[in-house]
Order: sequence, then C-alpha cells, then structure tokens
Amino acid sequence: MTYRECYLFGCQELKEAGIAEYELDSRLLLEDICNSDYNTLILDGNRIVDDADRKRFEEAIGKRKTHIPLQHITGKQDFCGLTFQVNEHVLIPRQDTEILVEEALAHLKPGMHILDMCTGSGCILISLLALGKGKNVTGVGADLSEEALKVANHNAEVLLGVGKSVSDDGEAVLGDCAFRKSDLFSAFYSEEKSKKHNGCGTPEQFDMIVSNPPYIATKEIDELMPEVRIHEPLMALDGKEDGLFFYRRIVNEAGDFLKEGGYLFLEIGYDQGPAVSEMMQQNGYQDVNIKKDYAGLNRVVFGRKGKKNV
Repeated sequence: MTYRECYLFGCQELKEAGIAEYELDSRLLLEDICNSDYNTLILDGNRIVDDADRKRFEEAIGKRKTHIPLQHITGKQDFCGLTFQVNEHVLIPRQDTEILVEEALAHLKPGMHILDMCTGSGCILISLLALGKGKNVTGVGADLSEEALKVANHNAEVLLGVGKSVSDDGEAVLGDCAFRKSDLFSAFYSEEKSKKHNGCGTPEQFDMIVSNPPYIATKEIDELMPEVRIHEPLMALDGKEDGLFFYRRIVNEAGDFLKEGGYLFLEIGYDQGPAVSEMMQQNGYQDVNIKKDYAGLNRVVFGRKGKKNV
C-alpha cells in the first residue's frame, strides 16, 4: 500500500466507527508510525509503506476504532511546545490548560517555589520550569496516584534534562523539580510529617500554587465522550456532587502553604468561574481574576494572598 492509500484506509475505518476527527486521527497515527509529517501526504503520498509499518498502522487504527484516545496509542501529547509522555494513568494535557501556564508565567518571578497540586503528567509544573528557565525557579508536584507520579517523573527527566536522585525522605528529586505522593496538602509539612493529620508540623511555604483539580460533577461523567469516560482516570475527572469539592478544599487550605503575596491559580470548568472566584474572595484572596480560554470561556481563576494593594 502507498502512504496515501494507508491514510485513506484509516479515514474510512475511523469514519465508519464514528470517530469525529477521523481524517486528522488517521493522518497523525500514520505520521507517528512512519516518522513522517504532513508534507509526506502532500508531496510523497505515492511512496510504498513497508509491511511492518502498514501492519502497525492497521493495529493502531483498530485501537482507535474502539475509542482508545489517540494519545494513548501514540503515548504522547504536545503541551506548551513540549512533548509529554501520557498513558491511562494521567489526564491527557489539554490546550485549555495552557491558559493557566501562560497566566502563571506572567506572574513568575526569579527564585519562586511552586506547588503543582494534582500534577498528573506533570505538564503544568514542568512547563513552568522549562519556560521559566533562567529565573532559578523550583517546584514540587503532588498527586495521590503513584502511577501518575511515575509518568510525571519520567517527563521531568526527559524534558528538564536532569537525572533523578532521591532525598533523605525518599522523595524523587529531578534538579529543581520534585514529586511527592500526597492527598492534597496532607504531605506538605516540613516537620513531624507522621503527625500531619493531627495538625502537627509546619506547613511548607510556596510562592505560587497551581492546580487543575478534578472538576466534573459526578452526574455528568456518564455524558462524557467514551475516550474520556472510559479511558482517562476517574480520579482525575470526578469533582464529586457539584464539581466543586476539590476547589473548596484547595481554596480553604492553600493559604496555610502560601507566603504572603503568593498566588493561587486554578483551572476551572466553563461555568465555575463565579463560584470559585467567590470562594477565593471569602478566603481573603485579593485581586481575584477570571481568565478566558481561546474559545472565550472562563478557564482560570487566580488571586493573591495578602492585604489589599493601596
């Protein structure tokens, strides 16, 4: 089969399976397997695809027909100009989340220490460290999922170009980046960590906290596309009854871990801006703002801990 014939075969198979972006997905899978790009289809579509690559492509199309996400088949997703490893244990990075990174970067100052809560693949923290290179910025990513933390560690090793070491308390450290298993803030006490659930220990301090927490209401999960509902981790999606469960916890607790003047950045669902903004204001955050995504929908809420500017 020629390159173009493979592409058309993939389009037809995916279209019949009800895949909405069948042309794009067929092309991207073919490019991934043949190590090619969009120009190949235009300029070299008559080239013969060897049998091994053709078979791999057909297998990939077969997986995509069952609504396995494209990114789980290729094992990667581009985000903020970087290519992240992804699998079924982490939420696939979305373009909308780049809005959070862009806004956080605009407030990033030299020497800042960042906490990325619900880090997943590590895409937010790693992007901030990579794009903020030269500012001597450091950060910690937290997640309850050990499998997600494995993915985040791998991405940091590859994308930040540093080797992994282990600190005295067993925490994986990658240069200026570290990852820690934690149920939200439970593991972020600088002393007497074993007694943290009794309120003992001093909260670690950060200049900035960023988070893309689970924010889909439980009742809405069944309405999601099968790619998301079936193949992405439920714990990264389910925001409990009204979708605001984790915002309440993060906003209520984050102040203990933020330095005076520190910023809290939260990705939100399109209709959650007013509720999350009000939470932050009620918890004493100043200069609370809502940022829209490229589609004009509310996407990020952020504010500053401290007294009002005068």
